[in-house]
Amino acid sequence: MRKAATIILVRDKRHRLEVYLLKRSDQSGFMSGLYVFPGGTVGPEDMDLTDWAPYIDLSPDQIEANLCDQQLYVEEALGFAIAAIRETLEEAGVILANGKDKNQKDLENLSKYRLDSNLPKSWFKTRIMEEKWILSLSCLGKWSHWITPKLMKKRFDTRFFIAPMPLDQDCQTDKRETINGVWLDPQTALEKNLKGTVPLSPPTIVTLTQLLQFKTLGMLQHELKTRPWGEPLAPCLVKTSDGPLILEPWDPHWGTDNNTNPNDLAEKVLLPGSDFSRIWCDKGVWKPVGI
Repeated sequence: MRKAATIILVRDKRHRLEVYLLKRSDQSGFMSGLYVFPGGTVGPEDMDLTDWAPYIDLSPDQIEANLCDQQLYVEEALGFAIAAIRETLEEAGVILANGKDKNQKDLENLSKYRLDSNLPKSWFKTRIMEEKWILSLSCLGKWSHWITPKLMKKRFDTRFFIAPMPLDQDCQTDKRETINGVWLDPQTALEKNLKGTVPLSPPTIVTLTQLLQFKTLGMLQHELKTRPWGEPLAPCLVKTSDGPLILEPWDPHWGTDNNTNPNDLAEKVLLPGSDFSRIWCDKGVWKPVGI
């Protein structure tokens, strides 16, 4: 199982909280064609605290206080954070960093550089250190910890961070892994998912449902001050005659061999904002359903 990291970019727009969603390419090997948050896998070079120390805005003690828990140590937390920031630049064109004498042109050049299809895997680390950027780990808030269901071909141990969108930047997809990007409030995104116009991944559906309770960025940032990682969320995947069904850890039949009653799923689809513990794949669109 590979380690991965995601950043939920958020902003206030017309006094409402919005999130940024990226559509993954149909050729992608994971969550193809679905809208997700920017993210990707953690590499060995992401966890080198000695190398990264001069280029991040948190000390080891601050990383431990802000981003760790009893199961996540400083080097691991650093790796998740670095990977999340790198992937957000690669997929969304947003760099969570600053530096002495850096200006808008520097930001634009770094965003354009990531579009080169021949970049080596180490390009991000090299570029950050050569140009003396300081990565903004301090802007990351802990949100959730997901484990991919066992029956899926690719499995990831993923940390979801939340970060405010920098005011002086714009999101731009890379046109390779990600082919479209939209800013939507959680309610609208969930409604569009049910219509099939913005099909969401299952963890994205859960996350957006959780975010419905936060009307503004300020309310969300207040939550992030004390929010722990919490227990890992490890859904299980059930095959049914009507298509795949995911049981979330709070489902009464999660982790058991009991009959999950997966009949008439089309009649059990729930409206956005409803409490749910199951998500059904209806012809490529994942939809919350009742028990």
